[in-house]
Amino acid sequence: MMDTLFTQRTKIVATLGPACDDAATLKLMIEAGVSVVRLNFSHGTAQDHQNRAAMVREIAARLGRPVAILCDLQGPKIRIGKFKNGQVTLTVGAEFALDSQCATGDETQCGIDYKELPQDVSVGDVLLLDDGRIVLDCIAIEGTRIVTTVRHGGILSNNKGINKQGGGLTAPSLQLKDMEDIEVASKMGADYLAVSFPKCAADMQLARQIMQQHNGRAMLIAKIERVEAIAALEEILEASDGIMVARGDLGVEVGDAAVPALQKHMIRVAREMNKLVITATQMMESMITSPIPTRAEVSDVANAVLDGTDAVMLSAESAAGKYPIEAVQAMARTCIEADKSLPVRLDQEFLNRSFTRIDQSIAMAALFSAHHLKVKAIVALTQSGSTALWMSRLNSGVPIYAITPDPATYTRLALYRDVRSLLMPTHAKNRDQLLVDAQALLLKNEVVKHGDLLVLTVGESIDTAGGTNTLKIVCVGEKFNA
Repeated sequence: MMDTLFTQRTKIVATLGPACDDAATLKLMIEAGVSVVRLNFSHGTAQDHQNRAAMVREIAARLGRPVAILCDLQGPKIRIGKFKNGQVTLTVGAEFALDSQCATGDETQCGIDYKELPQDVSVGDVLLLDDGRIVLDCIAIEGTRIVTTVRHGGILSNNKGINKQGGGLTAPSLQLKDMEDIEVASKMGADYLAVSFPKCAADMQLARQIMQQHNGRAMLIAKIERVEAIAALEEILEASDGIMVARGDLGVEVGDAAVPALQKHMIRVAREMNKLVITATQMMESMITSPIPTRAEVSDVANAVLDGTDAVMLSAESAAGKYPIEAVQAMARTCIEADKSLPVRLDQEFLNRSFTRIDQSIAMAALFSAHHLKVKAIVALTQSGSTALWMSRLNSGVPIYAITPDPATYTRLALYRDVRSLLMPTHAKNRDQLLVDAQALLLKNEVVKHGDLLVLTVGESIDTAGGTNTLKIVCVGEKFNA
């Protein structure tokens, strides 16, 4: 099996679950290309997540490669209740009610977990259940009861989700459970925290505030899955470290046909704002039960790569599917092939950009130099990872190696497109010795050889975040000069 640590530019996020709870399976998934594992807090206990996180850390350390942990908050629970027999069949034209006072459902009614739904819905609104498979037209509001007629029927089972076509549900993004889960994520040292259903910057700011109260260092990912979030995309991005294009709930609210263009728009805006972006939902859905993906799924993953996403994500395919390892392998193959075809238009991309920070200007100068000199690699000696992030927002066609002394940065960098991170504790007395040590680390990892040309960026002190102020062009094996 190919180890993709230094060959894969677009990263893979895999959701953990029963299908990969054994260390042997998880090890093979990481070797096949998983850079980030997702812990879905909608399922399982805090102890389950802590156990999985510990297993990931142990395997990653044994393999000597960075694997980031992303904790995904449940968000508001907008679901129907349970049925007497587990499911019902709704027929077109039948009357069906959603009632917060209903304890057990049948063919005429069911309960709802979100008690405020009757206040959020008006006559004429369209409600979509089970990811849009069931469509209901609202014809009356009677206190706690929403009376509808069935437009599109079928089998409806327990606890399926509810969406309102066009958006407009007022449930706050962070529930009490989410606030408790932020504490759990902070204590386990999560690298990323995904916030479900944010509608504005304030939702992300509150999540960051709660996390900081628990001494968490996770970077925040806003899951864009509400209509309101599309309108507030830039302000949400400003308050976040990245976004997830969560195509499931978003597709239900805006309509499936609108999602591809929105995906491209969100990825472009995120990259322009120097933010991270994950593309998610049903990317290899058929591989839950099949050992090979469909051609449409391969094209979907490849198009996300060509759009410039940092990562593509597996959900049930890796968490509960029959073929978690094969799903990762298929996704990795697709990413690597799509990465090869990405066009390099670096000169054009520089035209509309301006830089006000010294470290950001150094990062852009490194890209420009690397592209025109056709160097082997760009090497960023970085404390916070910011230099590597800026470099990864533009495609230079040159691999980026981020060398850091900070274990947290080393792990977080696993999500950055085009970036391969290496951990190097600093013992050097001066900057030139630091560069010698970095060269030795690259040689040890067999990513460069003597005679290769490199572009290096470094600061006065690697222990100072934001201090990158120097660019060097060096030949591996030659002495560094001050």
